[in-house]
Amino acid sequence: MMYRQTFAAVLAVFLFVSVAAAQKAEVTVSLNEPFFDALLDWVYQNFDPPQFQISNSEGSATCSESVKILREMNGVRTAVRFREGKIYVPLAFSGSYNPPFIGCLEFAGWAESNLELEFDKANQRLIGRVRVLNVNLNGTGGVGGTVIAKLLQSSIDKKFNPIEILTIDKMSFGVPIQKSGNLNMKAVSVTPEIGHGIVNIRIGYEFRKN
Repeated sequence: MMYRQTFAAVLAVFLFVSVAAAQKAEVTVSLNEPFFDALLDWVYQNFDPPQFQISNSEGSATCSESVKILREMNGVRTAVRFREGKIYVPLAFSGSYNPPFIGCLEFAGWAESNLELEFDKANQRLIGRVRVLNVNLNGTGGVGGTVIAKLLQSSIDKKFNPIEILTIDKMSFGVPIQKSGNLNMKAVSVTPEIGHGIVNIRIGYEFRKN
């Protein structure tokens, strides 16, 4: 939740700056890969890495049965990348799992995943869903990757998906017009467009006098 709120707050600042400079019914917020790299660096420097359970149990003192998303693992960094109309999110991680009759297994590696954006019209919000495509485990030659990928996807679905990126009501605001009242800019639509190394979020507005 803390990571979602941080992203939403920063996004709101970018939007306000863009609106102040534009006078038309649509505002575009552009966020590039260096922005997300800087954001992730700041988050990992100031907060503990996100960690969540991958089983129905709470784990134990000797086996937590959880996954921790790391900033980097063996040269692969957790990041946000924009390529070919898609958002790629490599996730570096470490964790442990206690399968029946085997005992606690520690693992580490990185996951290939996508972030799919969509406008939730019913709830008037832009949301994202993380989809794990493949898991690469260190030193196993791919053995066990399918099991960890399923556990990772299940945990992400339960703990994070869908991720609320921004809501329409928070993007609406008023501008005072001297001696004439207020001009209300009401956000009515959100359309993400993914380019090479950048995502453009187009926010449509209706102008109303109050």
